[in-house]
Amino acid sequence: MALLVDSRLLMSRVRDLRCFTPRRHRVKEKWAATRTKHPPTSLALQHFDATYSIQLGKLWPSVRVALLSERKYGALLNNFSHEAVLAGLEAQGCRDFTSDTDTEAQTPEVSTEEESSCVSMKKSGADGQQLPPLQLSPHIKCLVFPRADITRFKPARPDMCGLLGYYLMDAASVLPCLALGVQEGHNVLDLCAASGGKTLALLQTQCIGFLCVNDSSVSRTLRLKKVLHSYVPKQFLKDEKLRITSFDGTKWGEIERDTFDRVLVDVPCTTDRHSLLEDDNNIFSKNRTGERRKLPQLQLELLLAGIEAACPGGEIVYSTCTLSQTQNLSVVEQAIYLAREKHGINLQVVDLRPLTCMFRKTFHFAPDLHLGEMVIPHLAANFGPIYMCKLRRLT
Repeated sequence: MALLVDSRLLMSRVRDLRCFTPRRHRVKEKWAATRTKHPPTSLALQHFDATYSIQLGKLWPSVRVALLSERKYGALLNNFSHEAVLAGLEAQGCRDFTSDTDTEAQTPEVSTEEESSCVSMKKSGADGQQLPPLQLSPHIKCLVFPRADITRFKPARPDMCGLLGYYLMDAASVLPCLALGVQEGHNVLDLCAASGGKTLALLQTQCIGFLCVNDSSVSRTLRLKKVLHSYVPKQFLKDEKLRITSFDGTKWGEIERDTFDRVLVDVPCTTDRHSLLEDDNNIFSKNRTGERRKLPQLQLELLLAGIEAACPGGEIVYSTCTLSQTQNLSVVEQAIYLAREKHGINLQVVDLRPLTCMFRKTFHFAPDLHLGEMVIPHLAANFGPIYMCKLRRLT
């Protein structure tokens, strides 16, 4: 009994001493649950530093700074809305870059050495005839503030019919739509349409005979429909000339083959700006590593499906918003080869240098690309990145 009392007394004294003893590391911080050691944005920057420094060389430091800075936007004018919107934007100092073009050397001269190395890419066939002049999609207007002017656009307001007057987007994203060269009565396929900016740009041409808008994600397609309802009259959305679907884009060659005059294949990619600036929904998250590695294969399958969907004589524009050669030039090269070897489809690369000459007052283009053209970010013209390559289906 005496021993039990002594033990109880000792324990009570120990408890009393605990009140005066510093409690270091009572609970260890749970790093995995509370703090990310390597956020996706940091992983993206490490990856870009390793790859783009080699790919872009001396250009990479300036492109890097621009990518990490606030981007510039353009205001895609909604031709379905009230005409006063254009005057209001011009009064703020904006200009329509599609009209403010550099008309000098729109058919650039090609050196003998360059011509010989790119003859299969730049000529229309074995007869050696020069490709016809580049036709741009009409009626698309996109207003931007002058170079080095970082003024932000105000949110668009609805007109009397409830339609918004302009859509804010990276102005360089309009270039693939212009390059597509939609003309009166064309049947057009937008294979990977969400979130809807390029679809909206195509609708501004107001000359499409039939437009099919597709995205494999049902949720993204629903968001696309909301965008269209904010900019396009209801009667137009109910028209039989517009179809919105949510099919697997890689299977489109099996759904509608040899059908469309123009096909836009704006594929999912690493979306470089988003990857550097936003941790949310970032493709560089560790749980999306497998998805990121499969991107080039997905892009290739989508481009091949778009090629199959185009009719002979039809044209396809492939575009991304990444600087990656693996997702850009390599995908196009593989698609040209596989289209010929597996599907018996011969393709011709359409020279887009006339387009870069026209819009060099607004955008900064990458030099010396042997296949396609690319807008690269620049502090004075912080648009992009946007890569685009145009293919003409010959057979």
